[in-house]
Amino acid sequence: MLALLEKTFQLTKHKTSIKTEVLAGLTTFAAMSYILVVNPSILGASGMPVEGLITVTALAACIGCLLMASLTNYPIALAPGMGLNAFFAFTICLTREVPWDAALGIVFWNGILFVLLSVTGVRRRIADSIPAPLKIAVQAGIGLFIAFIGLKNAELIVDNPATFVTLGDLSQAPTLLALIGIILTVVLIKRQIPGAILISVVALTLAGLFIPFGDGYLTSQPEALVGMPESISATFLAMDIMYPLENFARTWDLIFALLFVNMFDTIGTLIGVSRKAKLLDDKGKLPKMGNAMTADAAASAVGAVIGTSPVTSYVESAAGVSSGGRTGLTSVVVALCFLLALFLTPIMKVIPLMATTPALIMVGILMMESIRQLDFDDLTALATASVTLLAMPLTFSISEGIALGFITYVGIKLGGGHYRQISPLTGVLALIFLLRYVFDLK
Repeated sequence: MLALLEKTFQLTKHKTSIKTEVLAGLTTFAAMSYILVVNPSILGASGMPVEGLITVTALAACIGCLLMASLTNYPIALAPGMGLNAFFAFTICLTREVPWDAALGIVFWNGILFVLLSVTGVRRRIADSIPAPLKIAVQAGIGLFIAFIGLKNAELIVDNPATFVTLGDLSQAPTLLALIGIILTVVLIKRQIPGAILISVVALTLAGLFIPFGDGYLTSQPEALVGMPESISATFLAMDIMYPLENFARTWDLIFALLFVNMFDTIGTLIGVSRKAKLLDDKGKLPKMGNAMTADAAASAVGAVIGTSPVTSYVESAAGVSSGGRTGLTSVVVALCFLLALFLTPIMKVIPLMATTPALIMVGILMMESIRQLDFDDLTALATASVTLLAMPLTFSISEGIALGFITYVGIKLGGGHYRQISPLTGVLALIFLLRYVFDLK
């Protein structure tokens, strides 16, 4: 067995050991396991049957991790992506009123298209043609959007007919608990505590056992500590694969936006984690980038088949890398942890919404870090980013933020006489987005 692991993952070549890789895998899992409770709560908002979504999330993560390990031998873990799940639930299903099974069809075709772009090398040409301000603004904007959803779920902000939104009632125990949870999560991450987000979720869930709510307590007593995983029959093969093709005029922008977000989120994560793991070559490039992107895309397509939003590489993999993880064995350990976690489903089902909202807000805050890369001395970059950032939460739509960002960037460049700086792809997309608004092609 030991010889097989050595041969498969080339542990000696990468100057690591089985013990180190196992510890790294456990560390990565602890850092990203919050997705098991957060993803079902987000997808549930789309109208999907909540029953079985914990199982779906774990299986999708397991498959993604195993694909990454087998295709690249990199210590990078995958799971249904934060931001991508929000795009699925709140933009595609709620804002654009696409049925959840049809949305899964969009995710499936997004994954297939992503695979084709990755294996043909077109992906890199697309990535190079998109201006940097848009790439930065989209990631930061999604972070702001996710944080906004978290604040809304926690009822820290509520609707108001005069001001649209206003401060919630902090005298309510669940809302106050969520605020305390946000502070706790930030403090734990600032202190570099492994699994900080998971610790926060557990702490708030335990606190909820003693907080009166309705006829009982905020956290209900679990029926059992362990149990068998829930069935995924409600979502397995439920996707409407023909909907995106039959309604292409209505869904093309959603497919593009999903591809755009997934692509740059994956590239950023892969480069960031790989740099920390010292996997980049002398030119600063990731040798198996194509394979890594293919693993990511294939996992998304498989995820749609079993019933979840796109699967992507997790920046939390850096936690495992910091613990010494250097090979795909780290990812395999993460995959096994997700499978074992399924037997704790009875406990995960009683975790209250208020315990998961700080995790949502914290992920949003971390995604907004990319705004530091923006050139604030460049008015074009600043204006483009500002419009994109504000549009996403205020329109409650990631795709609208992307569209307005493209139009703003191209419009400013044309108005300033710098049309040569506009790539053909960026110009064409901006024109298409503009025509869609002018002729109300939604």
